Amino acid sequence: MKNNDSSIAVFTGLGHGVFHGFELVIPLFVPIWLSMFDVSATTLGLVVGAGYALIGLFAPLAGVLADVYGSKRLVLLSTGGMGLSFAALSVLQSVAALTVTLMIWGAMASLYHPSGLSLISRSAEQRGTVLAYHGAGGNVGMVVVPLAAIVLLAFFEWRLVALLLTAPAAICVIVGLFVSFDDTVSEAASAQPDSDRTANPTLVASLRNVVMNTRTLLIGGFVLVFAIQILYGVYYRGIFTFLPDVLTDLPMFETVAVGDREIEAGQIAYSGLLLVGIFGQYTGGKISDRGRSETALLGTFIALGIASALFVPASAIGVAPLLAVCVALGFFIYMFAPIAQSLIAEYVPAESHGLSFGYIYLGLFGIGAVGSAVAGVTLDYGGTPALFAVLTCVTVLCAGLAVVLVARSND
Repeated sequence: MKNNDSSIAVFTGLGHGVFHGFELVIPLFVPIWLSMFDVSATTLGLVVGAGYALIGLFAPLAGVLADVYGSKRLVLLSTGGMGLSFAALSVLQSVAALTVTLMIWGAMASLYHPSGLSLISRSAEQRGTVLAYHGAGGNVGMVVVPLAAIVLLAFFEWRLVALLLTAPAAICVIVGLFVSFDDTVSEAASAQPDSDRTANPTLVASLRNVVMNTRTLLIGGFVLVFAIQILYGVYYRGIFTFLPDVLTDLPMFETVAVGDREIEAGQIAYSGLLLVGIFGQYTGGKISDRGRSETALLGTFIALGIASALFVPASAIGVAPLLAVCVALGFFIYMFAPIAQSLIAEYVPAESHGLSFGYIYLGLFGIGAVGSAVAGVTLDYGGTPALFAVLTCVTVLCAGLAVVLVARSND
């Protein structure tokens, strides 16, 4: 890669890792907050869900702001804001303060994907290579940050751990401030027709374009893809928000001694599940390149539904069957993303890709965040069996919509 592409890859890769690291480390604090604030799973599910929801609800607006004020500024604001929000967690004393802090974190996190992907698409010459490094950065963050949190929580009080976890965000901000790169439109991007791009658009003009392009999106296959993203978002938040707590409560997962400290084996299993997700993403990308995305999507949901249905029976049999189910969950949960992104490219005109991804994140992270509240309610009133029964039903609905996509593609 050229130096400019390398700098962009490092900057956005770090930012992507910060986003997913923070996103997936929050569930590790959930058991602590349940005990500390003496609240029900329903209440905490609503609190955490509110923070997660803003990631998606602000995504379309974040894309517009990136167009108007510049992608690099938005990435710096996002990573810096996420870090400061986690620093604030270390001093909060109430559920109300936790709610406000997580919502601020969600608002800052919402800026990342639209601005980061916009920076790559507009400024990188070798976009595919830079996007690959960007994805790898997110994968590393989603594994390393939660694993570091698990180890740190065994030795330090959770408030100090939250403060220490701001280090990756600080590094990303420093890199963005001191590593120079050209974030203007690249030759590859400038090759687009003039009608597909606007130099220095105003906020009003950008909002007007959003309204016009939205009308074209709400026709055809994108509506089905958007509905699938919402349901998958419910599943994603529903399973991950309380999964560390669910795994830790299983009697088969005893604590692991590390010197004179102990680490919950259930949390290690959670970290391992995220690690398997890296291979799921890679496989999903390869399959979507070589086959029909609609069929691959259907197969993913069938496998995910089977794994979800087997979680409770496997936990009653023993450690080995449960770990096998966890491996399958991690693999197929993350296999979904590249397949879905490929579908968007197939169902949406090129000039509307940016806006379509904004709506996809709205469905996945915004509306889908209701999954956190759903998980909390089902755990309070039905326990783990009820939670995984609901999650299995969600995958069945997703599979049903995928069948419609397959049928449409055959016409």
